[in-house]
Amino acid sequence: MTDPNASYYLYNKAQLIRGGAEYFDLLERLIDTANHSVYLQTYIYEADETGMRIAAALMRAAGRGIYVHLLVDGYASQNLPANFIKDLKNTGINFRFFEPLFKSKYFYFGRRLHHKVLVVDGRYGVVGGLNISNRYNDTPAQKAWLDWAICVEGEVSAALYNICASRSISPWRLKGVQIPPAPTYLLPKEVCPVRARANDWVRAKREITRSYIEMLDQAKHQVIIMSSYFIPGRQIRRHMERAVKRGVRIRLILAGVSDVRLAKDAERFMYRWLFKRGVEVYEYQPNVLHAKISTYDRKWVTVGSYNVNEISEKASVELNLDVFDKVFAAEVETRLVEIMVRDCRRVTDEELNRKFNLGHRMLQWGAYTIIRTLLVLFTFYFRHRE
Repeated sequence: MTDPNASYYLYNKAQLIRGGAEYFDLLERLIDTANHSVYLQTYIYEADETGMRIAAALMRAAGRGIYVHLLVDGYASQNLPANFIKDLKNTGINFRFFEPLFKSKYFYFGRRLHHKVLVVDGRYGVVGGLNISNRYNDTPAQKAWLDWAICVEGEVSAALYNICASRSISPWRLKGVQIPPAPTYLLPKEVCPVRARANDWVRAKREITRSYIEMLDQAKHQVIIMSSYFIPGRQIRRHMERAVKRGVRIRLILAGVSDVRLAKDAERFMYRWLFKRGVEVYEYQPNVLHAKISTYDRKWVTVGSYNVNEISEKASVELNLDVFDKVFAAEVETRLVEIMVRDCRRVTDEELNRKFNLGHRMLQWGAYTIIRTLLVLFTFYFRHRE
């Protein structure tokens, strides 16, 4: 990681995007400017007001003769209305469900398409943690869940194009299929090293996990991790512990209000382990935290779909962007610290002992055991709320 030329694309522009209206305005604007192709891939796509708005933009692009491909997870998005899908296809949109190895109405075994990415013309890319649903948007009825994405223009967008184009083809037809190259453009003059990182156990990819390990191993001063469903496995915990012993300050921004009670109970069971090792925990208060963003030493950032837990590690197709740039990292750190100060409450060991009695701790242990044991193998019922 210390040599960006080894694995990073250098010539890029990168912009941090907060979830809500800012994010969906950007998606619609980029789709409306497409000249060649649009790839949109997501875990949850709902046919609510937000989903209809993005679908309308996709249909407008297809109506202009743009190649449009929409790929959604076959489990999490299985309730999309048939008429909605029919309308997409009738306007020329290439639509496909990403299918796990086995699924039923209530669970599946295999892996889920958890990444969230838009690529326009092989020139612009947006990678983050937001699904296509009202929950991630600002509406008259509610504020958006807290989430982040990165919008990039430049060399790394061609890499994202290749990832999405290959993923859009059914695995039964992938062999021998030629993916047309992305169009070429004048590259930005700005130097902002960015790389695309994936996790996919079927393809033996653990790139995002390795990015987190490298972050913890190379940090000299501080690490900030904002994560929903933070239940790290032994390997990540081991590297966290080593970092703290070297004098690195680790701060976690976690959900105070969770959409998955079982996961939050499991997360809180880990608090004592974290406190014993000097890790600071801050819980976000205004609404649900769904973000997946981390930074260290004001020089490096990762943003995407990857949660720090065994589901993202072993049961999902994930995509993050790593940015090795001091200006960008300083902006991210500033915004995260502002949220920590303004919108979070620090949790202490004393508060934990006072608030949760033995019965609560037993329930948290049970939740932790269930999460760690079962969800290594399959994702269970969380599709309804994430």
